[in-house]
Amino acid sequence: MKLKNVMKHFNLITHHKWIVFKLCCKIGEPWRGLVHDLSKYSPTEFFESVNYYTGDHSPITEAKKNKGYSEAWLHHKGRNRHHAEYWVDHRAPEVTPMIPYPYAAEMICDKLAAGIVYEGKKWTKELELSYWEEKEKDKVEMNPKIRDFITAVMTEVARQGIDKTLTKKNIKQLYKKYCES
Repeated sequence: MKLKNVMKHFNLITHHKWIVFKLCCKIGEPWRGLVHDLSKYSPTEFFESVNYYTGDHSPITEAKKNKGYSEAWLHHKGRNRHHAEYWVDHRAPEVTPMIPYPYAAEMICDKLAAGIVYEGKKWTKELELSYWEEKEKDKVEMNPKIRDFITAVMTEVARQGIDKTLTKKNIKQLYKKYCES
């Protein structure tokens, strides 16, 4: 394990947490931003991520390529309610229940922050919508209403930018429109 990767990964996840916190504050969910991804500092997640650190995409992707799975991801998705995978239970009557507002809102902030951190200066307001539609929308198992909510938010971000889209009022209205109807 390289000390350089320890420092780089620590800085990466801390930078990501900081951006999520700022975005969560914009939508009126500062607590969700404050506690966001604390499990990334746990030994299970941190050390595997250091071992597979690349700097330009998630180390979880590299672990999965190398081992066929990621202990960090299995640990992370089971502890963080802002991931759709947390809510999937194939033995429950409702396999993909509705994700409560605070976690769905945090999910939006997490997705945007990941793009901002990994893309850096190449990030544009349109990037997240195309990433969502190409890589996640139809590949991640989740409640269809949550899928529609994320699509609506990412579409607004692509058209208007983060500042106009990520307001407490707007995100709550979009959640009500797509998830409570």
